[in-house]
Amino acid sequence: MFKLACLQFRLYGNRVTLDDGPRDPFLDDPDADPAALLADPDPVEPLTASEREDVITDLNELNRFHAALAPLGVDGICVECADCNEQHYFGWDLMASNLRSLLGEGRTHVHEPAFAPKPELYVTWDYARGYADALQAAARRI
Repeated sequence: MFKLACLQFRLYGNRVTLDDGPRDPFLDDPDADPAALLADPDPVEPLTASEREDVITDLNELNRFHAALAPLGVDGICVECADCNEQHYFGWDLMASNLRSLLGEGRTHVHEPAFAPKPELYVTWDYARGYADALQAAARRI
């Protein structure tokens, strides 16, 4: 990176400007820009107080699950998708990021599905809750 900056500096002398790059092909007609198709036409409804509370509870639970299950080699949570009726696999960090996005923006970000996940390394939310609750109950008895 430094060598490239030095080369640019030498080529242009002491003058390096942002205008030297290629011209934006959609500058004169922003409606023709295909990136406009990526814009979300539907505004997001803000979460209700109850929904925010539920997401915060889920995020706290997820942190508890992660602490209990990651040391055992569990990579994350699997969730059955209501749209396609297939299992989707979320690593701990991605699931936490999704929940934080819900809190901040009212929706999750688009992401690529897990590449060749090993289903045996993921657990359902209910399994994770049961395991974490059992650990907590066992710790109280000691």
